This record gives sequence, structure tokens and C-alpha cells, in this order.
Amino acid sequence: MQKPLTFAVPKGRILDEALPLMARAGVVPEAEFHDKKSRALSFACENSDMRIIRVRAFDVATFVAHGAAQVGIVGSDVVEEFAYSDLYAPVDLDVGHCRLSVAEPAGQEPSNTAASHLRVASKYPNLTRRHFEGLGIQAEVVKLNGAMELAPGLGLASRIVDLVSTGKTLKDNGLAETSVILQISARLIVNRAALKTDERVGELVERFRALVAEQKAA
Repeated sequence: MQKPLTFAVPKGRILDEALPLMARAGVVPEAEFHDKKSRALSFACENSDMRIIRVRAFDVATFVAHGAAQVGIVGSDVVEEFAYSDLYAPVDLDVGHCRLSVAEPAGQEPSNTAASHLRVASKYPNLTRRHFEGLGIQAEVVKLNGAMELAPGLGLASRIVDLVSTGKTLKDNGLAETSVILQISARLIVNRAALKTDERVGELVERFRALVAEQKAA
């Protein structure tokens, strides 16, 4: 008997937007999944040999890349940041749209041309370094997992690199978006070995691919 497939999903906005698509693809978590009081991290799926695990976005990529989960949903920012060779992102789900941007204190004179070294706060060290290297700037990245907007005002960093949706949080904290590194959307990701050895993974990929195409044609 085959082991259940493990489907990893992130907490937060991407999950909220992806759930209707998941349901149409037959990935329907049990009722406890929607119980705000539940501390469980692993859930059964209705009418399916699949279980869902709900973890942090960065951990979705790690679980799938290492084969602990065979399938997952995560933002393209996470896929690009880790660039795991065992992880394949075959379907753009066209949900969870936002962008990864550089921001600095509003009204600050732009200094990209003059600076050769910057300290930048971000939870995306690889994407941040790569972006500034492309501008000929050496970026020292201070890794923060949240409250990024505080860093410039408290002297921890002169810039931040963070996810931006409306830009309101930046504005409320006296920051201005100065450049966009990456446009982001949610991706269906799979473990490459699982895709080759378990036909259920390939079937799921095709199901999601067809649903996204149908949605775009509507």
C-alpha cells in the first residue's frame, strides 16, 4: 500500500487565496484545519490518501526539497531565495501576488550610485546580495524575520528588502519603496524525485495546471 502523499502549505495570505483552487483540485483538508484554536500541524484530507502539513513559508520549500513532503504551495520569493536543486516549481498558481522590494527612509537622497557598501535588513539574504551585486554594491545583510520596517529608524540598516503588497506598512513607518527586485506569485512546487517515482504527483501537477489555464481563459 502506498504511503499518503504529504502536501505542505504556508500559513497566511497565500494559503487563504490558494484554498479554493486546492479544493477544486481535490485537496480538501479535514474540518480541524480551519479551527483557529487547533494547534495541530498535520491534517488528513477528505476522500484522499493525502495529508496536509501547515508550516512557515520558508519551511514549505525545505520539506519539499528534502522529500519529507512531495508537493507544496509557496511564493516564488521562497523558491528563488533557496534555489534548491531538488525542488521543481511547474505551475504558477496566479494567486498571492506581491513584490519583493527595496525600501529606505522617505525623502532620503538616493545613494545607489555613490555607495559601494550598504547594510540591508532582510529575511532574503541571497536575493538581496544578488540584487545589490548586480548594481556593483556590496550588501551586508542583517537577517531579520519580522519588524523589518524598524531597522532604518533604529540605525540597524540603511535599507530593507521585504515583501510589499499595498505599500501602506512602509508608508506608515516612514519608508519609501525605491526599487522592485522580484514580482511574486504562488507556485505549486514538487520534489523532483517524487515526480519521477510517484504518478500521483504528476497527476496533481496536471490537475492544478488545467485549473489555472481554465481560470485564465474564463
